[in-house]
Amino acid sequence: MNKLFIFIFSIAVLFGCQKSDKSYVIHTIGDSTMANKAEKVYPETGWGQVLGNYFDDNVTVANYAVNGRSSKSFKDEGRWQTVLDSIKPGDWVLIQFGHNDEKYKDSTRYTTPYGTYTANLEMYVNEAREKGATPVLLTPIVRRKFGEDGKLEPTHGDYPDAVRKVAEKMNVPLIDMQILTKDWVNNLGDSASKKMYLWVGPTEKYPKERKDDTHLQVEGANNVAKIALREAEKQNLGFVKDIKKDEL
Repeated sequence: MNKLFIFIFSIAVLFGCQKSDKSYVIHTIGDSTMANKAEKVYPETGWGQVLGNYFDDNVTVANYAVNGRSSKSFKDEGRWQTVLDSIKPGDWVLIQFGHNDEKYKDSTRYTTPYGTYTANLEMYVNEAREKGATPVLLTPIVRRKFGEDGKLEPTHGDYPDAVRKVAEKMNVPLIDMQILTKDWVNNLGDSASKKMYLWVGPTEKYPKERKDDTHLQVEGANNVAKIALREAEKQNLGFVKDIKKDEL
């Protein structure tokens, strides 16, 4: 009986060791709209900060997005190299830049849409693929800027279009956050959308009220994360199998 038990136990261990590890990491790189926020600036919240809440235990979301970074400065500061060093085959990389690439007065961040911005996105895609990861390109989320007609006005120039062109050229999955969040904010309207962005009263950190039409508060960040994941489901991207369906 003891020998039979040992044999069965050995077979179980053998098959257990051969079982493939289903866990993987979704690396997110981008700017302040995606970044993790310190407690002192609450309720400001990046949508990448809450993304991990919507996945099961197979997925770890490693959010490398940082306030104020562009596709250029993120690379130049060595932050992309840190991400590359941690990527394993089977991982994913979500790439969302644009807000700070537009800052033409700042040579450390500015890129041209169909020039250096495009080149940087292509570099991120190629190097992620070389590490065995799957890159996903995202256009920047909209700023909350309503015109006299009660509809959002575009603020990102040619940058979203440049992302779309890179995605098409390189056969990269595209989550068009500029279009998706534009529809979302337009449907909410001028007044209700303030609750998604940083239109908040005085806090200890900010004694004056904030009327910030770029950054999100908690509810807005969660809504943007859900918008991205619903689009990923429509495209049947590989990681959607590990989304907590009841959370969306």
